[in-house]
Amino acid sequence: MNEVRQENWISLEEAATYMGVTKDTVRNWIKKTDIPAQKIGKQWKFKISELDEWIKSGKSAM
Repeated sequence: MNEVRQENWISLEEAATYMGVTKDTVRNWIKKTDIPAQKIGKQWKFKISELDEWIKSGKSAM
């Protein structure tokens, strides 16, 4: 049987910690770049796999 593993969403604070930057940096990336983020209610959410791909693409260097 194939098990489908669903990735959890992480918060803006968790994303900043994961990437080693400040929350303000992540907020600036949301405004100025195509960082993969979803707004759920009033909160921004991220998937680690999407952040990894975005970083590897070089788009995080603004």
